[in-house]
Formats: sequence, structure tokens, C-alpha cells
Amino acid sequence: MNDMDQKILAMLVDDGRMSFADIARELSISRVHARDRVQRLIDDGVIEKFTVIVNPEKVGTLVSAFFDVEVDPQGIEMVAEDLAKQPEVRSLYIMSDMTSLHIHTLTEDNTALEDFVRRNLFSRRHVVKVNCKLLLSRVKNRRGGPRI
Repeated sequence: MNDMDQKILAMLVDDGRMSFADIARELSISRVHARDRVQRLIDDGVIEKFTVIVNPEKVGTLVSAFFDVEVDPQGIEMVAEDLAKQPEVRSLYIMSDMTSLHIHTLTEDNTALEDFVRRNLFSRRHVVKVNCKLLLSRVKNRRGGPRI
């Protein structure tokens, strides 16, 4: 990737709906050249997809919780795959110690969060320990809130 590709990416990260004409105008290149550069970034896998960032509070998911879950090593992949299918789970990572999952959930209220925990963590085989922290306020976040 060169400097122009970096500039195009920065523009699209800021506004994924930016037109090829606007990109071209900003970079003093032709619209066709801008389109070809974006298409190459897509073809090369640099841009995986274009998406929408939704503000979770505007759609009724008010409780944002972060979990650190210790799991038996032999069950970590199975537990991670099962949890990733849950609609409350917005992001899930297997951490470098290979016994920890870091999970971000969004639920409409504390009752729904408790239900999620009971169904998916407390009753699950291989889960050793669960640590949960609730978000109090966002100081710095992606435009529009977290991806959901």
C-alpha cells in the first residue's frame, strides 16, 4: 500500500459512503482512478466490507458489559464458537494465554444481562471463572458507538 491508498482508507473509514467523485476531488485524481484504487483495496482484502455503525442506545441496548472469562484450555475453542453465536455478544477474542476470552456484550437491561450470564456462562462446561465490568461512560469510541 502506498500513501494514496492510506489516504483513501482514511477517507472511507471516516465515511464509508464517500463517492468516488468526492475521493477523486480530495486527492486530485480522476473518478475512474479512485474507483480502481478502491476496487483494488477490496480485491486485495485490505477492505473486507462496508458496514454501518449503529448507536446501541438508540436501538434499545443500554447495558454494555465486558467479560474476562477463564476457560479450560481443552474447551476454549468450543466455548468461544458457541458464545460467538449469541446475539448479545458483539465482540469476542481468545487471548494469548489460551485460557481467557475477552467478550463485549450489549443488552437492553440488567435483567437481560443476567439472563445471558446464566444461560451462557454460569451453566457452561469448561468455564472456570467469570469477571464482568459494566461500562459507565464512553470517553473515546468509534463514531456512532461500538459496532453491533
